[in-house]
Amino acid sequence: MEGILARFGKLDVLAHTVGGFAGGQSVADTDDTTFQRMFDLNVNSFLHILRASIPPLRRSGGGRVIAIGSRAAVEPGAGVGAYSASKAAMVSLVKTVAAENRDAVMTANVILPGTMDTPANRMAMPGANFSKWVQPANVAGLAVWLASDAAKHINGAAIPVYGDI
Repeated sequence: MEGILARFGKLDVLAHTVGGFAGGQSVADTDDTTFQRMFDLNVNSFLHILRASIPPLRRSGGGRVIAIGSRAAVEPGAGVGAYSASKAAMVSLVKTVAAENRDAVMTANVILPGTMDTPANRMAMPGANFSKWVQPANVAGLAVWLASDAAKHINGAAIPVYGDI
């Protein structure tokens, strides 16, 4: 954060796109290591960057936090308990940050995509119908809009982008 502030003088937008997925086991069969890894990747990484970003975002007079979550945060499925719980915690953090920083004209929102059409997902699920998946460009476009002045009244939202379901 010090490097960003030294180079640009301020921070206007935090776009948090870091995350990871582990699935395939029931909650009863999910080991502690997998559960903790999902929280490290999907919640703790976000918490650490939030702590560093919130003060300069508040000072910018209109800062934006935009996080990429998952549909699984609000519609969990079988075999993805650790992932779903970690993404639900991320949604809760976004909503809390939105409430805590409303006075600074700062917004915080989370985009909840369904399955993203990425090379990694295509390799992991070769038999799936890719035409129904969310295009990364659509999520990116929404993130850019959320960073704009046009979205200054959107705060604490969890926005579904599910694809052709």
